[in-house]
Amino acid sequence: MGVPNSELMSIGSFARRSGLTASALRFYADVGLLPPTVVDPVSGYRFYGDVQLDRAVMLRQLREIGMPLARVKFALDTTPEEAIRLIDQHIDAVSGDAATAREQAAVMKANLSEASAAMVVCVSGPVLASAIEQVLTATTNEPGMTVLGGVRFEAGSGSVVVTATDRYRLSTRTLLTQTSPDVTWAATVNGDDLRRCLIDLRRTPRARIEGSGHGLWLRLPNRDDRYCRLLPEPFPEYRQMLDSLPSATTCVEVSKAVLLQSLEDRPAELVQLHVSGSDVTVRNALSDRGTQLEARVSGNHPIDVWFEMTTLYPAISTAIGADVLIDLRGPMQPVTIRSADHGDLTTLAMPTMSPSAESDTASKEANS
Repeated sequence: MGVPNSELMSIGSFARRSGLTASALRFYADVGLLPPTVVDPVSGYRFYGDVQLDRAVMLRQLREIGMPLARVKFALDTTPEEAIRLIDQHIDAVSGDAATAREQAAVMKANLSEASAAMVVCVSGPVLASAIEQVLTATTNEPGMTVLGGVRFEAGSGSVVVTATDRYRLSTRTLLTQTSPDVTWAATVNGDDLRRCLIDLRRTPRARIEGSGHGLWLRLPNRDDRYCRLLPEPFPEYRQMLDSLPSATTCVEVSKAVLLQSLEDRPAELVQLHVSGSDVTVRNALSDRGTQLEARVSGNHPIDVWFEMTTLYPAISTAIGADVLIDLRGPMQPVTIRSADHGDLTTLAMPTMSPSAESDTASKEANS
């Protein structure tokens, strides 16, 4: 038997270092993807070199994400840039297949149900798409609370109300329907399913919504109907919270574009709105300098309210119209943000403690 040099590894050692099994290494050698460096002509033992480890690890990783062997060979033998493109292409295909399978499974389950639609209303497709897109900005993916990733649909009395919340923001919009349902209907609809409907909804002049106890159908003329799953968890009692809000003490009307620009010019985790008699000043925690904006102010002032940028910016950006109304109730009370001339989209944004208050709290806790 020939004696391999000391830099070569047996198939067992190479298997342990690469994470591949010995049988997998034999298979990949047979198909030409990873031949051993040396095969002993007498015993048939296979030996591998250190320089093959990177290829073996990449081969294992590509197979773990389900890439077919033919594409694996291309990815291993091409440039890093082309390999990255092939990986992205594969993941897009796998994700698309999974989404299609989920949709088909949901449709099959809906068809298997004997329950007919409990509610039917007709709305403008583009308007419904806009409303869904606006409130979806207030959703979140939080482990153990999948309901926060959904949109609440409530239909009845000639309208459909869509609502979403991530506990720091709550966005709700009311749409008038072209038909009045015989029954009221309320359910929380899977947000990811709704996102996948937006492109078709925008291109549909008139959409029919059919809701039942099992799901929501969007019937789209001249396009494939879309089915959205329901989320079983109870949606937060947001109406009770809205009804219990104290009256606003300060009302600010300001240009949406100017306010957004000031937030974009002063990026920070925390931003402050300082409201005085005739203007709003936008500051952040990194500097005492601020941007002063012309505004119409009524009620109590001056008042300072701090927000996380991730809460305030989307609440302003999704508002409808050129000017926004901001109703303030105090430094730590929910703030209502709505259009100055189109009031069917309303967003509540929760303020946060000022940086100085957070420092004081942390100091007291450290000394207690």
